[in-house]
Amino acid sequence: MIQSIWGKLGGAGIGLALGGPLGALLGGVAGHVLIDREGAIFGRPPRDVVFTMGLVALAAKMAKADGVVVEREVAAFEQIIEVPAGEHERVKRLFDLAKQTPDGFEAYAQQIGDMFKDEPALLEDVLDGLFHIAKADGAVHEAEFAYLREVASIFSFADSEFARIAARHVQRADDPYLILNADRHMSDDALKRHYRQLVAENHPDREIARGLPPEAVKIATDRLAVINAAWERIAAERNLR
Repeated sequence: MIQSIWGKLGGAGIGLALGGPLGALLGGVAGHVLIDREGAIFGRPPRDVVFTMGLVALAAKMAKADGVVVEREVAAFEQIIEVPAGEHERVKRLFDLAKQTPDGFEAYAQQIGDMFKDEPALLEDVLDGLFHIAKADGAVHEAEFAYLREVASIFSFADSEFARIAARHVQRADDPYLILNADRHMSDDALKRHYRQLVAENHPDREIARGLPPEAVKIATDRLAVINAAWERIAAERNLR
């Protein structure tokens, strides 16, 4: 699957009808740009390619915003998406191209938001991936946090939703309850039910059943681990079993 993604990015005959700023970026890598339109002969672009290209583009623009070197972002990106041996330089080139494009990050975020508007969970995966890249040096810096808040806004996430997502990555006093989007005054039984529902909604198997790309499944796996860790902290505080 991973190899097929990179094959698609370079295959002139595959027919990726992406269009927009992401299509232009793809064209800079693959040497061709095919415009997406209703009823186009090539159909809609694969979601795995949109997800991967979108994550690269937004991560590269984030790197440009905070002035850090590309190598750190590439290394963090490759922790999320396994890049075949020999493709590292190609990924770095893709980051470089994305940093240099005249399109602002808003254009990329808007296109991704429009394409995944009916899949908010996948947009949340994109944000989780960006947070993972942002904290590659051990912290999410102020400029990065502001950038991610703006991307979330373009994705139509409310401030409270962004706070919940950010709590999985940024340490705060109320982390366990904020991560679970739970009221600390909930009863033990209500909290247990709420936690079990979160596990069901965020389990990687659900991502697989929905046909989402492996990258989204990896991010969902990491997200579930954070949810479980938050629950363990609360359970220990409340002496729950």
